[in-house]
Amino acid sequence: MKVLVTGIGGQLGHDVVRELEQRGHEVVGVGRDEMDITDAEKVGGVIRACAPDAVIHCSAYTAVDRAEDEADQCRKVNVEGTKNIAEVCAELDCKMIYISTDFVFSGEGERPWETDDAAGPISVYGRTKYEGEAEVKSRLDKFFIVRISWVFGKNGNNFVKTMLRIGKENGAVKVVDDQIGSPTYTRDMAVLLADMVQTEKYGVYHASNEGFCSWYEFAKEIFRLAGMDEVSVTPITSDQFPAKAKRPFNSRMSKEKLIKEGFNKLPSWQDALIRYMQELDR
Repeated sequence: MKVLVTGIGGQLGHDVVRELEQRGHEVVGVGRDEMDITDAEKVGGVIRACAPDAVIHCSAYTAVDRAEDEADQCRKVNVEGTKNIAEVCAELDCKMIYISTDFVFSGEGERPWETDDAAGPISVYGRTKYEGEAEVKSRLDKFFIVRISWVFGKNGNNFVKTMLRIGKENGAVKVVDDQIGSPTYTRDMAVLLADMVQTEKYGVYHASNEGFCSWYEFAKEIFRLAGMDEVSVTPITSDQFPAKAKRPFNSRMSKEKLIKEGFNKLPSWQDALIRYMQELDR
């Protein structure tokens, strides 16, 4: 199978390429230099020349707070860029996997979000990712939309690396404890996406490592595994940690669709974090 992967400079794209190559697929990985997704002509030229069986679209504008000030640029990447890719996939009749986010939901309540629940994004980033979903749905039949959350991987910055750095520098951190969700290890997500792309079980999915936690609980586990028990971790509310963009309080997502379609659930987030810390040590 020939697969084109966007966003190879990011955490997920990097691991998706590695997983697909290990399985013997022909992989073409592109970053911004090889294919600026906001340039429709460039996108068309690169994808047509590649003639893939599938495109896994991992590239995105993900600077959540900055997006509030750079709404046009965020929309250009997450909406226009996605539309450009979807149009060529439709023309070539190839599959497309679009990586979306828990930020498409309002974050209200405590019940895990189902794939068909009404969206209600509360940030520019969330709105643009949801509009990206709409571009994919309106142009393609052969699509997978996979909503993920709280991503961490080796190739790039993330919460785990930030906590370790601040813990070493300051010996103390303050972390919000009223936002609940599921961490997602890119190595595990890459396995699922590689499984998924070989099927025709199209539709919208939620995927992350199993189990729910707060950012505070996530941080405590990071320091425990790192043997940094001396670091003081103080729980605070979202109101005490003002950020430009609103975050959803409830990022719990139901994996019922994943199970129903016969895909393997990802390991627990605690198990994933252990393996990730070992990967960082290597």
